[in-house]
Amino acid sequence: MNGPHDLGGQHGLGKVNPEAEAEEPVFHDDWERRAFAVTVACGFLGQWNIDEGRYARERQHPVDYLRNTYYENWMSGLETLLVEKGMVTAGELETGKATGPATGYKVPDIEGAKKILATGGPTRMADDIVPAFEIADQVRVTNNHPLTHTRAPRYVRGRIGTIARLHGVHVFADANAQGHRDGAPLYSVRFEPRELWGDSATGRDPVYVDLWEPYLEAT
Repeated sequence: MNGPHDLGGQHGLGKVNPEAEAEEPVFHDDWERRAFAVTVACGFLGQWNIDEGRYARERQHPVDYLRNTYYENWMSGLETLLVEKGMVTAGELETGKATGPATGYKVPDIEGAKKILATGGPTRMADDIVPAFEIADQVRVTNNHPLTHTRAPRYVRGRIGTIARLHGVHVFADANAQGHRDGAPLYSVRFEPRELWGDSATGRDPVYVDLWEPYLEAT
């Protein structure tokens, strides 16, 4: 999906001026802390996966996405999922009042929540899929522009790189965002700066991007 969330290499947006990591607070306001907590808490209910969550945030109108702060985008995605999954109605969301009890959800207790957080969500899959590419193979990223979630950045599509590392078989994010837990080989692909940015590229540092096999083709 070509949306405002994929800004890498786009013109007209100016330089990135991040806050120094040592100085930046984890939360800039108390409501951000609550937004983080309620998003994680709803994720514990097991009604969607991380890629569905990302896709829900991406589906906002571009103006809204760019105007919102980081956690406002989180809340927009959460509201979308809650309604789509039938957990709340649009009316309940608007009024902030439930019209009936919430039943049928397995809610973890404190220890259960701690265990979930400690375990995380591993994406490595025990699969015997044989990778199509090997280290040092030259590949081209397919110039594909899907209407749904993808983890292939626009700035590498159509570009040629070299396989630098094989990560094994991992959950394929594009399919996972549609509710299908399929696996695909995942690679680290090295791109030279001029391949990405042209003759105006400065510096000699290559760019490494992790890309699933369905994104790649032999050159």
